[in-house]
Amino acid sequence: MSEMVTKMPTVTKITPVNGKVASTSVSTIEQVGQESEWDARWRAVQTRDRRFDGDFVYAVRSTGIYCRCTCPSRRPNRRQVRFFSGPEPASQAGFRACRRCRPEKSLPVDRALVRTACRHIQEADDGPPTLTELSALLKDSRGKVSPGHLQRVFKRLLGVTPRQFADACRQDRFKARLKSGWDITHAMYDAGYGSSSRLYEGSLDNLGMSPASYKRGGGGARIAYTTVDSPLGQLLVAATPQGICAVKIGDHHKDLEDELRGEFPGAELHQDNPALGEWVTAIVEHLSGKLPSLDLPLDVRATAFQRQVWEYLRTIPYGETRTYQQIATELGQPGAARAVGRACATNPVAVVVPCHRVVRRDGNLGGYRWGLHRKKALLAQERAQELPRNTASESN
Repeated sequence: MSEMVTKMPTVTKITPVNGKVASTSVSTIEQVGQESEWDARWRAVQTRDRRFDGDFVYAVRSTGIYCRCTCPSRRPNRRQVRFFSGPEPASQAGFRACRRCRPEKSLPVDRALVRTACRHIQEADDGPPTLTELSALLKDSRGKVSPGHLQRVFKRLLGVTPRQFADACRQDRFKARLKSGWDITHAMYDAGYGSSSRLYEGSLDNLGMSPASYKRGGGGARIAYTTVDSPLGQLLVAATPQGICAVKIGDHHKDLEDELRGEFPGAELHQDNPALGEWVTAIVEHLSGKLPSLDLPLDVRATAFQRQVWEYLRTIPYGETRTYQQIATELGQPGAARAVGRACATNPVAVVVPCHRVVRRDGNLGGYRWGLHRKKALLAQERAQELPRNTASESN
């Protein structure tokens, strides 16, 4: 994962505003209040705050060494410090692990902690455990695990919170039972929903339609779409009232429309250029290099693993790439590089979820659903327009 001098990953929420959909972002480290990410980490280093132990490492340019925030060594000059999300990216940047605090030992412990937490979530029969209940079940080599620490480690390694992971697992079970022919009521209770209100409340965020509509292949759902010219060819953007559900790129708008109908055979599709104008404009400006960051509301169906991968992709900084293996490792599943590739290939919202920023270990571009020439053009555009993040951050 990239060094932590960029904006922390955020969770996109869908919020109705005057009948329209808007997105808001929630910081993943709420306890730091209005402090900047850099200042919060620097304060943790200065005070050797154990609450952040394992959440990041800091490296010192003058020594070429990286440490935990709790390292007993003398505090470095702030201008010499760089922050990384963990030992692996610090090592990749050329820094060596400190022999006193042994920061490289923290990642395996954190991964084991998250794997155990995932198992408890997946095996829960009476609905997902709360964060407090989950932390009470866990214990690592450092002793008792606090809810705050579990939340931060889980989010850092998987890209989603324990609650999001639990919701995705529950949705997976529910959808699998619907596809197997179960009626909605039995599928609901067997999947762990305590009431229909909980199910329908969650279905809007995760299914983009009611459970009954999902079972009918999208029957009854209303999806607006539009096609416009873009720097990469024809661009199709489609959305439900909850957010964008499809972004496609091609040579002919009719082919893109036919593909959309194939994906939502039971939905009511209608062309509505004005309703999607603001979102389409943002995507086109992003493709033109005028808008580096996209923070648009999404309404996509995903398995728990797909959701993890797609959340991670949205944290890759503009102008940078990651390999399939790096992502699998960061998600705590180093043997899942092929599964990461499949998750990228099934990404329904191109560009907004930037699967084009994933390449092979040897630097080869790999595959891309909308054509390798477009992937190459996207990466070239981003590298040419890359923001001077490090310069701005390190000037502090």
